[in-house]
Amino acid sequence: MSNNSIPEILLYTRIRKSPYFYGSRRHGPVMYSVYNRTYHPRHYGDPVEEYWHLLKGVTLWDVGVERQVEITGPDAFTFTNLLVPRDLTKCNVRQCKYVFITAEDGGIVNDPVLLRLDENHFWLSLADSDVLLWARGVAYNLGLDVKIREADVGPVQIQGPKSVDVMVELFGSKVLDIGYYYMDEYELDGLSVVVSRTGYTSELGYEIYLRDASKNGVKLWDKVLEAGKPHGLEVIGPCHIRRIEGGILAHGADVTVDNNPFEVGLGYDWMVDLNQESDFIGKDALTRIKKEGVSQKLAGIEIEGGSLGSYNDGSMIDFFDVFSDDSKVGIVTSACYSPTLEKNIGYAMMPIAHTDLGTQLQVETPAGRRSAVVVPKPFIDPKKDTPKQDVKATSKQ
Repeated sequence: MSNNSIPEILLYTRIRKSPYFYGSRRHGPVMYSVYNRTYHPRHYGDPVEEYWHLLKGVTLWDVGVERQVEITGPDAFTFTNLLVPRDLTKCNVRQCKYVFITAEDGGIVNDPVLLRLDENHFWLSLADSDVLLWARGVAYNLGLDVKIREADVGPVQIQGPKSVDVMVELFGSKVLDIGYYYMDEYELDGLSVVVSRTGYTSELGYEIYLRDASKNGVKLWDKVLEAGKPHGLEVIGPCHIRRIEGGILAHGADVTVDNNPFEVGLGYDWMVDLNQESDFIGKDALTRIKKEGVSQKLAGIEIEGGSLGSYNDGSMIDFFDVFSDDSKVGIVTSACYSPTLEKNIGYAMMPIAHTDLGTQLQVETPAGRRSAVVVPKPFIDPKKDTPKQDVKATSKQ
């Protein structure tokens, strides 16, 4: 019996399609995965070439898999504030926040981008876990006047240094007024959209959230393509090389519901506000965890040797075991070869004793055991100066 090392993914009726599925499919996806029970194009042939398109130009991504849990009603703020450890009194209308949704034991249920469209109107732009059922379960018997549903809203991402030029082409120069992690609403040739200055890259970029997406997804896709032609826009998949370089987590890999925010490591303590007056799910547990300290943490590592691939190309089928001497001490959760740094980088969840900078380790890779060392993360642009840059100075308009 022959062994097919790259089996196909079955396309059929049971798995959902993104609103942009038939638009992005025209560009020849080489690999799909399933994300939020929805087909997701991962790359179109060469993830490294896609990486360079992102860093040097402008790219379009089908991210309709980021389902939107919409929370509305008179008690929507109270309920949404209960779901997350960040204090949403500090989130203005038309502002976005990266948030953790935590369980009663402090575990990370999801790490969405939250958009506050109005005082009592929120979207949670999800990573890959079922927050719709979670939120409805939390709301049951609370007695709060809220409506929780999956909105017919689908995002696309326009990312890269020339993304601002494509956005001006679509929406005019007023789009330059949108600040980092803020949003505004537009009508584009009859299409109702929300534009946010967010993305999964640590590069300059935007997301366009389309209402009535199941009906109008391909129409928006084509409009973005047309606007992008003069600027060399390329369709790519989510660039995991760049998100690993930039310190962006993948829920289900780098963190799961079994991990709490304090295990994520340096730079994320601000995601948990234990001093706020309001209660939130997991507050007692996280208060105790912060006092007692964590036993493990997500660390940055460099791994010696030849290229370990781009993570989303099938090169990392499973976690890599991490060893200290001959004892297993943890796992590498995401790893790739960084073309910019010219080395293999990644994240490893390990006991605190093994996470000090400079700690020498070994990693079991598909190509054999290799030496590794703990290094600071993010690996590139730790202050995120690139995505926060002054777009008015960047734009050609």
